[in-house]
Amino acid sequence: MDRKQVLQAIRKVTLQGGLQDNLSQLVERMDKVRYVLLGEASHGTSEYYTFRAELTKRLIQQQGIRFIAVEGDWPSCYRLNRYVKGRLDKEDAKEAFSDFNRWPAWMWANQEILEFAEWLRHYNAEKPTEEQVGFFGMDVYSLWESMDAILTYLQAEAPDSLPEAKRAFECLEPFGRNEQSYGVSAALYGEGCEDEVLALLYRLTDRWMTAGDEEDRDSLFNAEMNAMAVKGAEAYYRSMIRHNAESWNIRDRHMANVLENLMEYYGPQARGVIWAHNTHIGDARATDMIEEGMINLGQLLREKHPGDVYAVGFGSYEGTVIAGKEWGAPSEVMQVPQAMADSWEELLHQSGADDKILIFDNREEVLETKPLGHRAIGVVYHPAWEQGNYVPTVVAKRYDAFVYLNRTKALSPLMEEKTLYL
Repeated sequence: MDRKQVLQAIRKVTLQGGLQDNLSQLVERMDKVRYVLLGEASHGTSEYYTFRAELTKRLIQQQGIRFIAVEGDWPSCYRLNRYVKGRLDKEDAKEAFSDFNRWPAWMWANQEILEFAEWLRHYNAEKPTEEQVGFFGMDVYSLWESMDAILTYLQAEAPDSLPEAKRAFECLEPFGRNEQSYGVSAALYGEGCEDEVLALLYRLTDRWMTAGDEEDRDSLFNAEMNAMAVKGAEAYYRSMIRHNAESWNIRDRHMANVLENLMEYYGPQARGVIWAHNTHIGDARATDMIEEGMINLGQLLREKHPGDVYAVGFGSYEGTVIAGKEWGAPSEVMQVPQAMADSWEELLHQSGADDKILIFDNREEVLETKPLGHRAIGVVYHPAWEQGNYVPTVVAKRYDAFVYLNRTKALSPLMEEKTLYL
């Protein structure tokens, strides 16, 4: 690799001036696109969350963004959604985060999101119901929580749909809320609940369209999206036993479908901001994921909505992060070592050890053709195994812009995880 050539290209695409000064230029480039994808290089870094929040505030205020969709579960995020819209009986903000109790709870139950939620609640309080900004989850992990939410709602409001819900629940119940047990039985022994789950989703699909008032419309849409989450989770757990790319692909297709439903719910002029890991929002075709047969959300949206998607990647050189040493392990603050030589992050550091925004409008051939190692940290992290944390990436093809934060710190969790499963 010609380091000098890459460094020259980086300097050419870097906006001049400080990070905050360049926010306006970044926001301007997102004007009119319906899908604004904001990434993160880890699920436990404070600055990724606070910068995304600041950028999202500007998009809400200046460009009329209608909703935020995040890499979180629908039921727990929906409770927070009701809080930011002023629809919870209890006014305590931390109470609104109480459903984020499953590992890794710190992803959304953290001080950084709490502060953003308070800002959004205040913003929504000044708006009529039809102009309030929502906060939603688009992940697939809430099999049992979504099933519980559906039963609770139908028992109270729509008993005509209870038979389908009960059949799905009775099919899933013998597995004792153990995803692995269900996955083994469904994948290896043909004892799955796919038919029952599909019948439930079919029963609840589009009922919100004929609702009498805004509250009913909201509740019916919530029921449909929980049924969609049950369908996605069932397929995900059934496939993950095989340890191939399909479980990943099911998850990201589900996220794309959630976004399509949200766009339909909010109307033809709606626009949304999506918060998820770089591995989801950056185009998989610009990484080695494609060699493994993997797709992702960024790729799916770009393929279906060309010219209507703007993806921003994030990264840093060193600092600290919240993560676990293994799945379900207690979260802890870990040191993020200096980026490896010749990686994307190390080259950004060498180009000037300051925070910066890069815009890939200009054609810089080396950034559009040369794969560079790009760090990705998950909820499980081992700093000593740093080599395995880098994804070969053609950065200017993967993202439309990039936010580089030279040194970052761990975010601040609100609570400890109560339940350790998945």
